[in-house]
Amino acid sequence: MSTQPQIQQPSGRLGVLLPGLGAVATTFIAGVAAVRRGLARPIGSLTQMGTIRLGKRTESRAPQVRDFVPLTAIDDLVCGGWDVFPEDCYQAATNAGVLEPALLEQVREDLEAVRPMAAVFDRNYVRKLDGPNTKKGKNKMELAEQLMQDIDEFRSRNKLDRLVMVWCGSTEIYLEPSAVHQSLESFETGLRENDPGIAPSMIYAYAALKSRVPYANGAPNLTVDIPALRALARELHVPVAGKDFKTGQTLMKTILAPGLRARLLGLNGWYSTNILGNRDGEVLDDPDSFKSKEVSKLSVLETILQPEQHPELYGDIDHVVRINYYPPRGDNKEGWDNIDIFGWLGYPMQIKVNFLCRDSILAAPIVLDLALLMDLAKRSDMHGVQEWLSFYFKSPMTAPGLYPEHNLFVQQTKLKNTLRWMMGEEQITHLGREYYEE
Repeated sequence: MSTQPQIQQPSGRLGVLLPGLGAVATTFIAGVAAVRRGLARPIGSLTQMGTIRLGKRTESRAPQVRDFVPLTAIDDLVCGGWDVFPEDCYQAATNAGVLEPALLEQVREDLEAVRPMAAVFDRNYVRKLDGPNTKKGKNKMELAEQLMQDIDEFRSRNKLDRLVMVWCGSTEIYLEPSAVHQSLESFETGLRENDPGIAPSMIYAYAALKSRVPYANGAPNLTVDIPALRALARELHVPVAGKDFKTGQTLMKTILAPGLRARLLGLNGWYSTNILGNRDGEVLDDPDSFKSKEVSKLSVLETILQPEQHPELYGDIDHVVRINYYPPRGDNKEGWDNIDIFGWLGYPMQIKVNFLCRDSILAAPIVLDLALLMDLAKRSDMHGVQEWLSFYFKSPMTAPGLYPEHNLFVQQTKLKNTLRWMMGEEQITHLGREYYEE
């Protein structure tokens, strides 16, 4: 790696801006408030509850991550965001139905203080959603400038020292990179000319980067995964990361698939289907939005199993993904996986997984960790794509020409080794000899 960075200390307050104040964002905001008040613990957050081994195993050094690297304290976070619906976050959280009313009442004051700014929104990109709290402008550049003004006013109003932006909005329709995405010049021309290749999430990302605010993409939208915005991030020394929060079914795949490959067990097919009844489920009921999610989910197995190395084991897999909108289930998603494997002498076996998860409960600690770690990256002048944060994403961004790493355990090693490097500690490879006194 390059020279250890000089890390600025996290003085003052950090603003966390969230496009999309729906189930995930309000669960995150309510959770932060609950942790501050001592009502709950930040379970699922590596930055708050994780430890990191340092040195040899015989040294017994394993501090908590939050004590090892200079992270912003939870008490110093200030949340805000945009949404197409004008209700404050208490009402939005009540509507989402993720958290129990008794808990929401205890943090009601914190949630009512967060009211959404008018959103940049276009139904051409999210067809199953609509709301009145939206911005108007003669072109997409003007909308981006309005977002930049929002960012400046939020920073000033709350006396913030730094900001990060984490996309918690809906999945947009599937877009392929096109000419408008290839350079910053073509992208800015496209903003002024209302190019249809520029989706609302890209307008948020552009506004964030121009404001020198780190941007993490929690949806499978194309967004910052284009040459124009990657170049802008490098030019202005801003970190970017994405994409698509790794929760639920894909989390299970990145846990199970590495085990199958490690034991060289063959795979004939992996059928995944799930039901979901929240706003995300409704949006994904549109085939073009579902395609964005499908591409993100389908990409996982190939890079973990690497069929080109073991064609006899993984070269002919039937990988099917389905999502069904089922309103009675709300945010409590249920996923079924049927995995057809084979072992010694080709004898077939099966694995069945029934995961009754809570989508926003799994996503909320990811939002917290990304906000804190993206801020850490910015204070360390680590700009451009932050591949070391792949641990949190279904479809991790990489430098051009590199394939993404999907193995959860390799991703965790990369993340923790990056933290060790940042703090001048030896990276752990498990290759060194260790001596023991008898």
